[in-house]
Amino acid sequence: MSVTKDGVPAQAGTSPAGSDASAGRGRVSRPGRRRRRRDDPRLEHVLREQASVWTRMKRERWTYAFIVPGMLFFLVFSYVPLLGNVVAFQDYSPYWGIGGSEWVGFDNFTAMFSDPQFLGALKNTLIISSLQIVFAFPAPILLALLLNSLISERTKRVVQSIVYLPHFISWVIVISIWQQVFGGAGPAAELFSAIGLDNVNIMSDPDTFKALVVSQVIWKDIGWGTIIFFAAISGIPNELYEAAAVDGAGAARRTWHITLPGLVPVITLLLILTIGNVLTVGFEQLLLQQPAVGADAAEVLDTFVYYRGIAGGDWGLSTAAGLFKGVIGTVLVLAANKFAKRLGTGGLF
Repeated sequence: MSVTKDGVPAQAGTSPAGSDASAGRGRVSRPGRRRRRRDDPRLEHVLREQASVWTRMKRERWTYAFIVPGMLFFLVFSYVPLLGNVVAFQDYSPYWGIGGSEWVGFDNFTAMFSDPQFLGALKNTLIISSLQIVFAFPAPILLALLLNSLISERTKRVVQSIVYLPHFISWVIVISIWQQVFGGAGPAAELFSAIGLDNVNIMSDPDTFKALVVSQVIWKDIGWGTIIFFAAISGIPNELYEAAAVDGAGAARRTWHITLPGLVPVITLLLILTIGNVLTVGFEQLLLQQPAVGADAAEVLDTFVYYRGIAGGDWGLSTAAGLFKGVIGTVLVLAANKFAKRLGTGGLF
């Protein structure tokens, strides 16, 4: 019979080592469970991904340092000013500030939707934006397809440079040029007089003002959009055109079945962004021409906010109009993005 070190007889079939092992059996299993958790492949994958991200950020730290100024710009001038939208729910006074101004709830929105001037500005904004989507948005696409059909590369570059130059001209200069050409004393008025139409002044006619605005936008920005679409066209593999030509497809069929499908992602992206800005039209362009045609034809939401807020001092109502624009734009972007995904063309995000 074996005796333990304490002098107590040990039972048969048992041993001090066995009793110690059985007594500590529960303690031994815990480290094993912890070890299995550490050895979990999913956990190891997550830890490896985190380590690789921090490793890449450390390696590319100077690249991220160059991003910081841009992030600070948007933070200071885009995101922090969003806090000022609280003015839309106050009877705001610059003297009292945000903290001392009276809280009025949705009174500014009620007054805004009952204001005939706001309703007229909203109507003009929707009409001009719709005309721009229908006529101004496809114009760069058509010009890019036209340039792509040209054989001479030199001709492409010359035409592209000419139509791109107006993009760098400010709206003040653009309106001055159009006034000199289409105004009452310009060559367009003289041409109308020669064919028997006297006193025709396109620049001051309220009936044709919206078409004039769209024409100005096309003339000024068609070159910028052409560069974007022409770059997308150049990214389409030439092997597709060569294979289509071997199969007997003409230029029109190659454009319809190869070029346009290749432009769908870019068209979708720009169209979603355009729809999001449907309540934002050229502020400077319309502000400069409003005295000539009157507020009934040229008043839009941007000019309404300017005249009612900055010029008139009604800060609460003008901020409510700006907040209304932002909310509607956000909803339209989300809806257009979801609709584009359902069509299978991809979306913005």
